[in-house]
Amino acid sequence: MARYQFFTIPASNRQQYTFIDMASPTFLIEKEALLAQGFEVREDFIDAQSPTEAVEKYQSGFLYVADEIGKSDEAYAAATALLEAGKGLFDRKAGH
Repeated sequence: MARYQFFTIPASNRQQYTFIDMASPTFLIEKEALLAQGFEVREDFIDAQSPTEAVEKYQSGFLYVADEIGKSDEAYAAATALLEAGKGLFDRKAGH
């Protein structure tokens, strides 16, 4: 899994942004260049399987963090399992 750092232009409401793969051999050089251009670091980093997933997580705000925390909780897992079971029963009754 790759780790990405996101940068945004202040006062752009997270709409003007870019990111760098932190494993890139030029990460520090690119980071300094972005900071010199007026970008600011947003969040510490985002772990993702791909750049597309990283952007989706970034655009979700912190919703992905809540989801990741929830997935690590046993009660969340049990509730999700019950919800999925209920959906399955409902679909069968509805004739889907």
